[in-house]
Amino acid sequence: MVKSILFDLDGTLLDRDASVEQFIAAQYERLTAHLSHIPKIDYVTRFIELDCRGHVWKDKVYQTLVTEFEIGGMSWQALLDDYETQFQFHCVPFHFLVEMLNVLKQQGYLLGIVTNGLKHFQTRSIAGLGIRDYFDVILISEVEQVRKPESEIFQRAMNRLGVSALDSVFVGDHPEADILGAKSAKMRTIWKRNSHWIEAKEADAIIDELSEIPSIIEQFKSS
Repeated sequence: MVKSILFDLDGTLLDRDASVEQFIAAQYERLTAHLSHIPKIDYVTRFIELDCRGHVWKDKVYQTLVTEFEIGGMSWQALLDDYETQFQFHCVPFHFLVEMLNVLKQQGYLLGIVTNGLKHFQTRSIAGLGIRDYFDVILISEVEQVRKPESEIFQRAMNRLGVSALDSVFVGDHPEADILGAKSAKMRTIWKRNSHWIEAKEADAIIDELSEIPSIIEQFKSS
């Protein structure tokens, strides 16, 4: 019996690569008075390199950019503040996100998000996608003081929903943080294929598009 479906955020619901590219190009245009001495392509490319797909926090990224590109008249803190407040307006969803959530809610599933990251930033990103109201619980590692892949954060989400691991499925893109983490909490898992990672062989199912999720959940229910 499947009662609840929990999701990772970045790389699963939010197309982070596309969002970052859109944001950093817009930041360059918005702050061109301070950045125009840098070729736009260089600024965008270097930010993406330093960001390391979100694994390097942006204080370090902007400190490096200010030094390397000799940015004057604007501190790294001001650039970071711009990132923290403006990124939400450039959040790009993966295809079929809202359609998939609508189907699952209509079918009566409890839905949740379990994400690593900072409270305000991740909350803004969820708002930027326009999907907050679909979710019954949202757990963010900064608030919980525990991070994926630790099983505790998955267990907390299930406890708040009032469901067991036998009733729950986790969907994520990271083979370790999402798939192995949820597996350690005894959940069934769906891996959203991501070319940045090796295949998550431990996953119970693999998808390329979010639209595949409802039919896979039906298969889980009958197995």
